[in-house]
Amino acid sequence: MSMDKDPFDPDVDLWNECSERSAGEDAEPTSVADVLKSTPSVQAENEKFLQLREYQFEPEDPGATMVRALESAALHSIFKTDVNRRKFLKGVGASTAAAILSQFLPFEALQAMTKDAMKNIEKKKLKIGFVPITCATPIIAGHALGYYNKYGLSVDIIKTAGWAVARDKCMNGEYDASHLLSPMPAAMSMGLGSASQDWRMVTNVNTNGQAIVLANKHKEKQDPKDWKGFKFGVPFEYSMHNLLLRLYVAEHGIDPDKDIQIRVIPPPEMVANLRAENVDGYLAPDPFNQRAVYDGVGFIHKLTKDIWDQHPCCCFGISQKFIDENPNTFIVLLTAILDATYTAEKTDQRVRFAESMAPRNYLNQPEAVLKQILTGVYPDGLGNIKKVPDRISFMPYPTQSMGTWILSQLRRWDYIKSDVDYKSISEQVFLSAETEKRMKEMADANADLKWKDIPEVKYPVYDVYGKSYDPGQIQKYITSFDITRVS
Repeated sequence: MSMDKDPFDPDVDLWNECSERSAGEDAEPTSVADVLKSTPSVQAENEKFLQLREYQFEPEDPGATMVRALESAALHSIFKTDVNRRKFLKGVGASTAAAILSQFLPFEALQAMTKDAMKNIEKKKLKIGFVPITCATPIIAGHALGYYNKYGLSVDIIKTAGWAVARDKCMNGEYDASHLLSPMPAAMSMGLGSASQDWRMVTNVNTNGQAIVLANKHKEKQDPKDWKGFKFGVPFEYSMHNLLLRLYVAEHGIDPDKDIQIRVIPPPEMVANLRAENVDGYLAPDPFNQRAVYDGVGFIHKLTKDIWDQHPCCCFGISQKFIDENPNTFIVLLTAILDATYTAEKTDQRVRFAESMAPRNYLNQPEAVLKQILTGVYPDGLGNIKKVPDRISFMPYPTQSMGTWILSQLRRWDYIKSDVDYKSISEQVFLSAETEKRMKEMADANADLKWKDIPEVKYPVYDVYGKSYDPGQIQKYITSFDITRVS
């Protein structure tokens, strides 16, 4: 979709740059159109719409681009194709069409939201870090498909080798914001593994999306009880991968600190380490789970969605300092990320998003591998073709229960050395309230935008691998496990 084209111009291709004109498209306006044109109420709406569409922006101003993008999305929800949109516009005229549609679509609200969001952006040129994994789909495809430009931002996304590097560049001020692992903003704020600096978990950029992969030589060892002595890779200590692997093996009687070895390996090096037999397996992000199958060196033992469905994994992280100094930029950047995340969750967008991330400057992976991951139709390395549409999901809302669960497991395994006020820390780091407010404002401006993941309660109860996690009883949960570092 071109962001600079007027969605009420009947002579442009808006959603498909290749012409899809069909016979009969240039037919004369119908008598119904003539009736509509002569209706006084519609004439009044015409005048109102023409005034609104002056935008109070200069033609090249990103505010106008943002309005047109929002209008385009609204029209696409009705007409679906350029053919249908052009027919309608040619039949009744642009201003009359808008007047009719304004009774059903909140154009005035869209434009009001735009003016507020675009007002006084403090910093338009931004640097955002990303580790090249499919968890970062909204951040990467957001760049490839123009979501930052749509909201008036000039963003340079910077490929980062691993999470320690990402953390250090964030804390040194080299990145304005970054793709981070969900536990990292809490760890950075608490000074776990680094100096303390206040960072915030703004949204999930993905949920689910990980897997446990084993080397092909272990196809007969599907029971974790047989894994004593195994060496596993995880991408970072302060990761959901580490916490979920520890949870999973411990529930099968394997002590993750005594019975197996867990090594930190940057995601891009996972497959090479499996091939070289430096590890027996790993719990890692994609594309490196599917890539192990593609390269014939490993198989998928278990998706992490089968441990905790819709668990958080990676997030969009930003410092409190940046938020304080650039509040308007923060709102616009959050809106761009949420827009890309919402679109990435749509089934009909998965192939497009996969294709956009394949090039060398992004993931540098075969399109086939990325499509298998994002569509959820994939070979598992054991001779099966699986169909799991939510193998990876993009549910942006960061619940406080996600935050406190992460903290509970950091305490369980002694990364946090003493009991803390888990809810207070979570509410400081996980920006649920701010993100929910923006999500609801976006939904108010677009009736077709319906978030699926805003919970009815602040602290939802989750089922995590068959065990209820009640955030009202965090201490009891921590000490309920047979294998733990907390007595």
